[in-house]
Amino acid sequence: MLLSKAMLSLVAGVLYLGQVDAFWRLPCTGRAGVARMDPLVNHGSLSDHAHVVHGGSGFSMTSDANDLLKSDCTSCAVKQDKSAYWTPALYFQSSDGKTTLVNQVGGMLAYYLFGEGYGANPKAFPNGFKMLAGDKTLRNFTWPVPDPPKSDWHGDETSQFALSQKALGFNCLDYTPGKTPEPSLFRHFMPEKSFLDANCKNGLRLELMFPSCWNGNDLDSPNHKSHMAYPSLVNTGDCPPGFGTRLVSLFYETIWDTYAFRGQSGQFILSSGDTTGYGYHGDFIAAWEDNFLQKAVDTCTNPSGKVEDCPLFNLQSESQQGTCKFNLPDAISKEDTKGPRNGLPGSGPGEGNVVSSFVAAASSSIAPATDARFLKAAVSAESSPPPPMSLQPTTSSTLSTLTSVSLASIQTATTLIPSTLSAPPTSSAPTSTEPASTHPPIISTIYSTKGNEVWEIFVEEQTVTVTMSMTATQTSTVSPQKRALHHLQRHAHAHGRAHRH
Repeated sequence: MLLSKAMLSLVAGVLYLGQVDAFWRLPCTGRAGVARMDPLVNHGSLSDHAHVVHGGSGFSMTSDANDLLKSDCTSCAVKQDKSAYWTPALYFQSSDGKTTLVNQVGGMLAYYLFGEGYGANPKAFPNGFKMLAGDKTLRNFTWPVPDPPKSDWHGDETSQFALSQKALGFNCLDYTPGKTPEPSLFRHFMPEKSFLDANCKNGLRLELMFPSCWNGNDLDSPNHKSHMAYPSLVNTGDCPPGFGTRLVSLFYETIWDTYAFRGQSGQFILSSGDTTGYGYHGDFIAAWEDNFLQKAVDTCTNPSGKVEDCPLFNLQSESQQGTCKFNLPDAISKEDTKGPRNGLPGSGPGEGNVVSSFVAAASSSIAPATDARFLKAAVSAESSPPPPMSLQPTTSSTLSTLTSVSLASIQTATTLIPSTLSAPPTSSAPTSTEPASTHPPIISTIYSTKGNEVWEIFVEEQTVTVTMSMTATQTSTVSPQKRALHHLQRHAHAHGRAHRH
């Protein structure tokens, strides 16, 4: 049965999925450590920023698969897996300059995706395999926001650089009954703190899709990337020439309790000094017991996605996962990675000064795109012209032009399109009128999880007319930057069927 609900410019149909593709989500509820260590990028030396690390206790500044396989334990649920999974840590920096490590909620989830849509007969990672996704130096996003429908991607939008940027996700979580969850990989930047405070009661989920197309030869490459490529649609699609071997698709999810800092003056920052989120990244070293992962891929195909439903896995409890830690080298054994502390780890006295101070890092960062860029609104030509932007508005649908108004007075009626600006709106939402029409075509499909259920959401675009009454004394208070809104075709960018469990 197709259920629909008018939501400003969207109608969403929700359908429960009974049969899904093969995958499992590997819980890593324990954290093996937080440290400035990265055996891929900074092999044998200290990293310039702290990472949260999950997996085998053999993790070190020089560890490889052989070292990890000798681990005494793992902070993940499956004992046969001693792989290492790591990403930058997330910090809150208060107005006095002190930084505090944000708490993780439930550790990390690593999704292993290998069903239909993820390539024909994807192979398991060979032991010794390593890869890196993302680029810590990036501070901007030059592609349309939000993502247009994948069927409209063309030219540079399908380049490996573009696909790698679209492989990042910052998912606002609010489990309030009746709230429609944001799809995965929907937003590719860190939302402003005011938006997080107002909308994300259950935290911020950071997401990272790794490339899955392999050259079939190299377990690693000098930059830890060039032996791999993304398929044409980030998580699904076709592999480019030279990368014809499809591996299991790997997807990281980490939930951070940003709501714990609600109402406090400051901002969130990745340990690499990035306040935009565009530089989010992650690393992986495969270290499963010999031939076990391929056997699991061939056998563990229960559509629930639960590791408990695969008889091959030897599982351990959350408390056991939480006791597994790696040893810190003497150089950073006393380094404070939790805070509150001055600056980020690596920037303090006696820490090598390998990281710029927070103030320097933040001042050099390009501010992330405001969530107002997701508003489906157009500003009157009477207002000041917007600055040049890289966005390319679509022309497949229309929206009536609004009288020049303060954008702070505009709210959307859907949770799928975040709408706050630098501060939460203070006025009520304008009345929206949806024209009568026949059932419009579906332009996108979203897969989303609620508990152990997975829902398929069909997104349809409609023409919407918004009218507002103004008094003669009202004036516009919108800055040119806030006026730079484009009417973009709505696309909910999900990571394939990773959440269909």
